[in-house]
Amino acid sequence: MLARSEDMPPPAGRAPGREQLDLFRALPGDLAPRDAQDLMAYPFFSLAKSKRLAPIDFRAGSIAIRVEAVPEHGMATIWDADVLIWAASQIVHARDAGLRTSRLMAATPYEILTFVGRGAGARDYQRLKAGLDRLQSTTVATSIRQLAERRRHRFSWINEWKETADANGRALGIELILPDWFYAGVLEDALVLTIDRAYFSLTGGLERWLYRIVRKHGGRQDYGWSFDFGHLHAKSGSLSPLKHFVYDIRDIVRRQPLPGYSLTIERSPSGAERLSFKPSSIDPLAETPRRCRASQPAGDKL
Repeated sequence: MLARSEDMPPPAGRAPGREQLDLFRALPGDLAPRDAQDLMAYPFFSLAKSKRLAPIDFRAGSIAIRVEAVPEHGMATIWDADVLIWAASQIVHARDAGLRTSRLMAATPYEILTFVGRGAGARDYQRLKAGLDRLQSTTVATSIRQLAERRRHRFSWINEWKETADANGRALGIELILPDWFYAGVLEDALVLTIDRAYFSLTGGLERWLYRIVRKHGGRQDYGWSFDFGHLHAKSGSLSPLKHFVYDIRDIVRRQPLPGYSLTIERSPSGAERLSFKPSSIDPLAETPRRCRASQPAGDKL
């Protein structure tokens, strides 16, 4: 449901540009945070705050993902992805209220920063702008939601963004254009999940990634879900060696920082270990992930 100008259809094969999109102004209020299931289930972001240039290459069955960064900005991080959570939350809330949405969105830095639980000072604003640069310069190629396995959808997390000002040069806010791959997924009920607002308080990149995996696959199922460590490591896209990755996961299990879920490590008779998780409490706002069983690659287990 793109908000296009009927008088200027886009050229064949091209997504509509800024002049062909209606502006969607961010809605006020305490909106429930929503996350896109595809972004929760697969490795799309760097989990480190240090600059990452090494690409992410992931394949599981028919799913293929390649994420690339540029030297100037580095790869978009899981903290930068908070902007996409804000955008998804705005779009879903507006759609549910019967309002017209658009890939062209406008907001003040304050609105975005406070939604994701950050400060609103000058330093926070500069970090937000650096994150927008990483989101715009990071490129993704994926087969997810493509009709043929060999096809790839290529995009950046933000097509473009700019700071806006009035006639006197006084700052008004930010405008950004979302890619149609992300926008289309968010508008489908089955591809968005409500997340706990405490997610934004998680400080570690691995913790944040693990919460999204757990929320996506565990949902509200009493029996939970589990992954073997090797498959979990591949799904993270982490540059950390498997041995170090497992050590860090063990530490997270020891601390139990993930809101709404309990984590355990189980050992099979053969000695193989798996991370298991299940809800520790029920979130009445959380949608049930209706498609999760049908969409899991080999290696996932109920």
